[in-house]
Amino acid sequence: MPRPLVAALTLPLALALALALGGCTGEDDPVAAPARSTGSPAAAQTEYDQYVALGDSYTAAPLVPPTDTGSICLRSSVNYPALVAEAMPGTELTDVSCSGAQTANVTSPQTGQRSGRVPPQADALRPGTDLVTIGLGGNDDHLFGGVLGQCVQLASSDPTGAPCRAATDRAGLDATFEHIRANLAGIVEVVHRRAPDARVLVVGYPQIVPASGSCDLLPLADGDYAFARSVTEDLNRAVRLGASDAGAEYVDLWGPSAGHDICAADPWINGRITSADTALAYHPLAAEQQAVAQQVLAQLR
Repeated sequence: MPRPLVAALTLPLALALALALGGCTGEDDPVAAPARSTGSPAAAQTEYDQYVALGDSYTAAPLVPPTDTGSICLRSSVNYPALVAEAMPGTELTDVSCSGAQTANVTSPQTGQRSGRVPPQADALRPGTDLVTIGLGGNDDHLFGGVLGQCVQLASSDPTGAPCRAATDRAGLDATFEHIRANLAGIVEVVHRRAPDARVLVVGYPQIVPASGSCDLLPLADGDYAFARSVTEDLNRAVRLGASDAGAEYVDLWGPSAGHDICAADPWINGRITSADTALAYHPLAAEQQAVAQQVLAQLR
């Protein structure tokens, strides 16, 4: 029997649910271990021997089945790092992506809202690591949970207007994007110091908000669809520039995800309903992770 659906009214609530599901262990329980996947030793070796995946929930793919609900990270075993590693027999994957992660959690531990913690993601890096993907930035300065969450919360106050845009400090938002750019560049530098021979790919974010139109699965005020879309577009620009500043490669998801937003007929991102059989609200579906894996593999080729 399918598990019950839960209405997720805001992005902060969705994230709180993620952390609550992952926090079912006690405070004294051991830290969550990174996911490891080793290619078949009988297969031919690939160009990459040790692959480390750093990232937030858009890498971890929370609740895309099967998901490890015993950790605050809610990491799916069929997220894009797992699919990339599966396509490269002989490559060992260490996946430390974690729902709710900020760029700061590359060098600092991440603690759940109720319980549980994971070590800094950079601890997974070794001198022999030769491939690293980075999918971070959206949680810095509470961008996703703060700005975009506010858009959902304010929609009912002026459904035909743009209450979220009106309530947002534009200068503060611009500063956030500059922080994200600098933070991403800093992460790449950390990777280069710990794994000097690694090929580093910074992965962007997909289109979440439609270019036009609206839908009940993304409950925004009419005028805030364009604003929310601009926020995600500016986030991608900041991530891309941060990668460029540090000399890393950038994997674009904005273009490939066109027509696959929350409101699309063929969505790659889940809407406001959380389902233990599909994905966390406002987070990637399995189809999106498969598409991201294809983009990463194409770049590696």
